[in-house]
Amino acid sequence: MKKIYIISGERSGDMHASNLVLALKGLDAKIQFRGMGGSYSKEAGVELALDYKDVALMGFIEVIFGFRKVLKYLRWIKKDLKSYRPDALVLVDFGGFNMKVASFAKKLEIPVHYYIPPKVWAWNQNRAYALKENTDKVYSILPFEPAFFKKFGMKVHYVGNPLLDEIKKFKGHDFFHQKNELSFQPIVALLPGSRAQEVTGMLAKMIALVKEFPQVQFVVAGVDSLPASVYELALTQGIRVIYNQTYDLLSHATAAVVTSGTATLETTLFNVPQVVVYRASWISYQIAKRLIRVPYISLPNLIADHQVVRELIQDDFSSTNLREELNCLVADRTYRKGILEGYSLIRSKIGEVSASQQAAQLILGVEASLKNKPR
Repeated sequence: MKKIYIISGERSGDMHASNLVLALKGLDAKIQFRGMGGSYSKEAGVELALDYKDVALMGFIEVIFGFRKVLKYLRWIKKDLKSYRPDALVLVDFGGFNMKVASFAKKLEIPVHYYIPPKVWAWNQNRAYALKENTDKVYSILPFEPAFFKKFGMKVHYVGNPLLDEIKKFKGHDFFHQKNELSFQPIVALLPGSRAQEVTGMLAKMIALVKEFPQVQFVVAGVDSLPASVYELALTQGIRVIYNQTYDLLSHATAAVVTSGTATLETTLFNVPQVVVYRASWISYQIAKRLIRVPYISLPNLIADHQVVRELIQDDFSSTNLREELNCLVADRTYRKGILEGYSLIRSKIGEVSASQQAAQLILGVEASLKNKPR
């Protein structure tokens, strides 16, 4: 295999794509990489045909209004893929976009590998048939997925969760508090998301209760890929925003308020009791409520298959509910212990094997020791 085209469409997918590229290079240093991604992929050695920030949208109504823009970039990627003619296409998450690319690639007879498949179990489960038709191999990072896809006649490889790879690489800063001009009060981490729409929508409610918890300090996990203006509300309230130090922040946090997404599992793996929050536009929520077929939206609860952390979604994401939950997270030792016991179950289900290495071996056909079976 000489050339691989790889596509990711947001920050966490870009991070996982970059680790996969590095694992593939470790097995075959001669492989050339091109595709769509962000700074992580570029640093790993991917020649970017397109930066994902030009494409990323969220929410049903936002996607509808941004559809023309998405189609424009989809046409560009298809044209570039046809011109590049890789030996394999590797898709990473970003289901709405990547499923269309998969269908196009199959027509070109390019082998399609899907790493972190679309969450078809959450809504419109018949999309699994399209995934089966348009892919050659699928690599799952959630332990319950292989059993789900088996119902559709698919063999899906569970390769472990790539967040473990990232966390194992993490080395905390020895002087985290001093570096960020923080006091030694207990820290409540605020993780409002990695997209501007998310941060704008979540942050105001998150910081509204800061004055009611004088015994702790609130710190926002910022990302420098977003305009500084999206964090302006926190700064005007005197709340510290620290950039690109989420793992350091979690390693020092007593509790966390986390926007639903990959960060909920990261918070779990750092053993920080959390409350998961989310609010979408009214129309997006009404559509989602009628389509979603799972009882939870957060990864910890989905993996555990029961409620480990509380989810405050849409109207439940109120100041009263957030105040009550945060008080339990900060002050109730029994409540915190229950969450941490749930986290232990989740870690046992995930396993310990390197997802990037396992997926790379399968993509290249190298004999892989898949010890990390879903439980």
